[in-house]
Amino acid sequence: MNILTKLFGFDPKTTTIRTEVLAGITTFLTMSYILAVNPSMFSLLDGMPGGAVFTATALAAIVGTLAMAFIGKLPFGLAPGMGLNAFFVFSVCMGMGYSWQFALTAIFIEGILFIIMTITNIREAIVNAIPRSLRNAIGAGIGLFIAFIGMQNAGIIV
Repeated sequence: MNILTKLFGFDPKTTTIRTEVLAGITTFLTMSYILAVNPSMFSLLDGMPGGAVFTATALAAIVGTLAMAFIGKLPFGLAPGMGLNAFFVFSVCMGMGYSWQFALTAIFIEGILFIIMTITNIREAIVNAIPRSLRNAIGAGIGLFIAFIGMQNAGIIV
């Protein structure tokens, strides 16, 4: 058995190393915007250091992507979600007035609950209860929300 097959589930019958390397570079370039956008968004909050946010974003993406590669044996890049980050900064902290420390505590608790829901298959039941059209619309809505915030920050929308 080839070491690439053992470590990553690489199948030389269906792909080539060149294809996988190009796909990896493309994925990195597609995801790398978050390294600039995330710290700039979080630096709008008092006391949130941009350098620490950059480092945390990079480390989270590295750990998530490597876990997906070695444990899941799937070619997916993972990084912090911009939709949740935008909600965190603009709605919870700036809109509702909560501190970023309070919001991080809420996200920590949410993460624990999400793990419990995943282990017990409750998460899958909830997702399956949502109509497919609404599930598809949620992704578009989050994308439009992020685009709206970006256009506001660029001065295109006032």
